[in-house]
Amino acid sequence: MKKPVIVIPMGDPAGIGPEIVLKALASDEVKAAADCIVVGDASVLEATAKITGCPVPQNIVDLKNAPVSSFKPGEISAVCGKAAFEYIEKAIEIAKSGKADAVATPPVNKESFRAAGVPFIGHTEIFGAYTDTQDPLTLFEVRGLRVFFLTRHVSLRRACDMITKERVVDYVKRCTAALRQLGVTEGTMAVAGLNPHSGEHGLFGTEEQDAVVPAVEELKKQGYDVEGPVSADSVFHLALQGRYNSVLSLYHDQGHIATKTLDFERTIAVTCGMPILRTSVDHGTAFDIAWQNKASAVSMIEAILLAAKYSA
Repeated sequence: MKKPVIVIPMGDPAGIGPEIVLKALASDEVKAAADCIVVGDASVLEATAKITGCPVPQNIVDLKNAPVSSFKPGEISAVCGKAAFEYIEKAIEIAKSGKADAVATPPVNKESFRAAGVPFIGHTEIFGAYTDTQDPLTLFEVRGLRVFFLTRHVSLRRACDMITKERVVDYVKRCTAALRQLGVTEGTMAVAGLNPHSGEHGLFGTEEQDAVVPAVEELKKQGYDVEGPVSADSVFHLALQGRYNSVLSLYHDQGHIATKTLDFERTIAVTCGMPILRTSVDHGTAFDIAWQNKASAVSMIEAILLAAKYSA
């Protein structure tokens, strides 16, 4: 059977991206699951190969935009920010053309993006703009636990203001469609509570009564298999046990803490609701250990394997 083709932008050249990409591609699991295309700078990959002892990938799209002499490992750099952005652009182009089935991304550095004048804060925003997708969905998956996010990179105070009936209804519908796109057609979605014990009928806050309860009632009338609010201190455990096929987390850290505590390295981000599939590691560029052969490739391996799983 033909293996899925996964395109991998190299990540920030000054970070651990090149190292974990080479280590991942050298793993037997990845070799068995996918054929991979790396978009990056061949000179960086060759230098990284000498450090890691891993082979240089055969299928490289070499943009020649960040020669090793142009930056210092472990430091914020406009050169690296620009290069990392261009790798992503090219990877998206390859996926949109049909030459790859999905994109799996190593980390980028937001400060290097800023130094380079890149007009996006991160991967999700770039993929949204380059695929004409407004507000792409973020899904975390780890050990079968799936977590969507109603809000992402906003303050906690702002996130509370964004919890409205209309937004919950919209997100449950879109998350359900995203799951179906990934082949998940059975099971109940849970909407997490915001306040302790989901507010205890208004004793500890009214967001659940004002937004979540009426949203879930309306969704059920429309035929959606959804429950909520389910207290955040139990909902992720219940989903892990199989009671729910996914959880809609109401704010960034609520879902991040649950998934990363379960298994930090194997928590993989999936950007859904776009015409192309993108998976990603969920850690940073780790400048403190960059170019030292110390980085673990577990998360990169898992990101590629998940991209291959949902592309098959």
